Amino acid sequence: MAVSQYFDRGRLARIADGLVVAVAVSLPWSTSATGILIVLWLLAFIPSIDAATLRREALTWAGGLPVLLWLLAAVGMLWTDASLNERLGGLLGFHRLLVIPLLLAQFRRSENGNSVLLGFLASAVLLLLVSGIHAALFFDVPQSPRFFPGVPVKDYIAQSLIFAICIFALLGIAVEAWRAGRHWWALGLVLLALMFLADIAYIATGRTALVVIPVLAVLFGFRQVGWKGLIAASMATAGIAVVLWASSPYLRARVDRAYEDLQAYEANDVATSNGLRLEFWRKSLGFLVQAPVFGHGTGSINGEFRSAPIGTENGVTIYSENPHQQVLAVAIQLGLVGVGLLIAMWAAHAALFSGPGLLPWIGLIVVAQNVVASQFNSHLFDFTLGWLYVFGVGVIGGMVRSAQPAPANAAQPVERAAPAQ
Repeated sequence: MAVSQYFDRGRLARIADGLVVAVAVSLPWSTSATGILIVLWLLAFIPSIDAATLRREALTWAGGLPVLLWLLAAVGMLWTDASLNERLGGLLGFHRLLVIPLLLAQFRRSENGNSVLLGFLASAVLLLLVSGIHAALFFDVPQSPRFFPGVPVKDYIAQSLIFAICIFALLGIAVEAWRAGRHWWALGLVLLALMFLADIAYIATGRTALVVIPVLAVLFGFRQVGWKGLIAASMATAGIAVVLWASSPYLRARVDRAYEDLQAYEANDVATSNGLRLEFWRKSLGFLVQAPVFGHGTGSINGEFRSAPIGTENGVTIYSENPHQQVLAVAIQLGLVGVGLLIAMWAAHAALFSGPGLLPWIGLIVVAQNVVASQFNSHLFDFTLGWLYVFGVGVIGGMVRSAQPAPANAAQPVERAAPAQ
């Protein structure tokens, strides 16, 4: 009897909810902990869900398109010349897409979605605090690829984008609080958002975040007040950018460095990170032209770049295992068919969050930042930012759908087990 109670679906569902909260808390901090928690979550969640509920999510655009993209990648292993290890490694980047319909199903019926969001925000606030302390302690230590003052864990790209998401989520909550007459609470939320922005500007600047933030600002203004809001947000963003540019030598140095890297690469063929990124894109477009419809197959990126090295540095040939652009990373392997599915998936997820209200706004932040940032990195294949997208879309999407009426023939959710008396 005790064993049957322990494996009760309702009990497992509650455990699965708690594990998703733990994943959200761990995501800004630890790759290992996040990976372990995701496995534990799957072990708890899969026995708690029925096939009809999963099928319902898989037959929607938001849940089905990620599955279709994964299926194309799985079939794409058949026409590649890559080794078996490379084929499996190429498919690995697509695996997490299968989690999206699972999370949509879970949080359509769960009441713990807010705990996931609050857990992630609390974890990000703690990271903000530790980032400031870390920067103060190691202010005089030179930056290096392995050490960045103000970035205690992971890397500055992930940290800056996590902080950018928090900025605009907090602004959305502040607007709701202001409209409800909670003015001091709203001002406090805006102050916290400014602290996240200050960390990006003065402590650890991810240049991708500098592109993402203006886009999110314009979306925020348009969503709040329409075209007038868009214009006002653009003007406010420009004004804040001028202030940050004038007051942050560090920010200026980071932006100037990007320009200098490109100049050095174009003029003297110096192997700078930004210059190489341009070359990766050029090579990738050439690979796409060679196999435009279905690409070179899953796992073919390494082989294609090995056949066309970028150049040399100190006598060492430079290759790439990553085109540093999500669309190109899919295009090389799966061609324009794969690109079409990727864009359709992004569009379906954006449409899922097109409605009014705070939750759709936070979901749209997750989608928009991923779309913009993926033009400069392969973020769906990156561990932290890839899982951030999957859990963001899945959890928030499920919460948004839970407020919508279910179809008449939809499977009924599993009843939660009552707590033992």
